[in-house]
Amino acid sequence: MEEVKETPQEIKSTVSGSETGKYVRPSWDEYFLKLIEPIGSRGTCDRGRSGSVIVSPGHTIIATGYVGSPPGQPHCDEVGHMMHTVIHEDGTQSQHCVRTLHAEENAILQCAKDGIRLEGATIYSKMTPCYNCAMRIVRVGIKRVVSMKKYHADGMSRKLFKDAGVELTVIEDKIEEYTKQ
Repeated sequence: MEEVKETPQEIKSTVSGSETGKYVRPSWDEYFLKLIEPIGSRGTCDRGRSGSVIVSPGHTIIATGYVGSPPGQPHCDEVGHMMHTVIHEDGTQSQHCVRTLHAEENAILQCAKDGIRLEGATIYSKMTPCYNCAMRIVRVGIKRVVSMKKYHADGMSRKLFKDAGVELTVIEDKIEEYTKQ
């Protein structure tokens, strides 16, 4: 079930303690969400530079991921995007770069490579995962998704999470903006 728990301003004031004047320790969600930006800075596609963190039920970081091409393959930052246009049932179109793996997918694949189970884990992301990443999240048993913002085409992801019993929390009720959406 989707819920919007805290606004970015509430997160900022809680972390800085500006309301009380003394430091307030961040919640687990605040802590892990603050990690996605520096992790995403390793990304090699300028359309998102998203980061993702997968965390165990005991709040231990299991894996991180960022947007990037598979090992040994050219990156968008080096050779440009590999854009595909998707035409949706309602006639609208969206642009997708298919050169890179998404941050969530890269984190999940790192766990598969290393033989790490994800049952019951939480994944933190810059935006609601796309449908392909959502299918992978459900398949590996991740039970909670926390995103800073919405993805512009996240309707099918939201439905899948709801139907599969995966909790979705979106902090900021806005769509993440990037080029060639």
